[in-house]
Amino acid sequence: MSKYKIYLEDSRKFIKTVPDKSIDLIFTDPPYNLSPYSTGNMKFKWRKEINNDLAHWDNIDFNPKEWIHEFKRILKPTGNIFAFTSYNLLGKWHEIFDPEFDTFQFVVWHKTNPAPKIRRAGFLNSCELIVCVWNKGHTWNFGKQSEMHNFVETPICMGNERVKNPVHPTQKPLKVLRHIIKLASNKNDLVFDPFMGVGSTGVAALELERKFIGVDIDKSYYNAAEKRLKNASNPNLFEDLSNGNGIKENGKTKSKPQLIYQNDIFQKEFI
Repeated sequence: MSKYKIYLEDSRKFIKTVPDKSIDLIFTDPPYNLSPYSTGNMKFKWRKEINNDLAHWDNIDFNPKEWIHEFKRILKPTGNIFAFTSYNLLGKWHEIFDPEFDTFQFVVWHKTNPAPKIRRAGFLNSCELIVCVWNKGHTWNFGKQSEMHNFVETPICMGNERVKNPVHPTQKPLKVLRHIIKLASNKNDLVFDPFMGVGSTGVAALELERKFIGVDIDKSYYNAAEKRLKNASNPNLFEDLSNGNGIKENGKTKSKPQLIYQNDIFQKEFI
């Protein structure tokens, strides 16, 4: 029995196997394409070096236009989309997604302890953006006006929460993820992350009694996510998924999934 399933796969291919109107919340952290602006590591004699390097996958061009059709297709009418992004891609997200949904907004995540700028040559990179889009009738769990600010403030991911091996340069803190998942989904809803990295969205989803499907193409991140999700999961929420041919899991080829629905609870059978 398991309440999550993750895949070592190219999410561009995997998403085409997900059935229409099957996902309650798409919550993901795709590449920002900031590599051209990175200045590399900064080394100092008197303190630990500051890591400005981004992972190799950030060099792969990410264009929101490639995802609009599949995101719309798999999302339930009551569903929401949240995606971390940066200033250089915000305009592209708006250009493509705003005409296709009733509402396009963004949330600002303010990091209370961003990396310092030793030379004081500009502002600290203390804010990141989260694009959010939905249609009328979407799931929304606001309790009071004070919860409706499009602003979240937390430290960056650190301490025991930070995965040490492998180090993911853009690992997001669970506090931010829990905040969004609570507002934008209900218990037993299915959360999908096509760029799951080390599985933080999945961990937050399981902690809040949601179900989770995650995909990542990097084997080291996939292995770290698998370990974290096992620790976070309650093995009795819904039936485990069996094996088959076409989708990779644990590096082995599995069957192409056929997804069915019973009482609005997502189940998955392989044929």
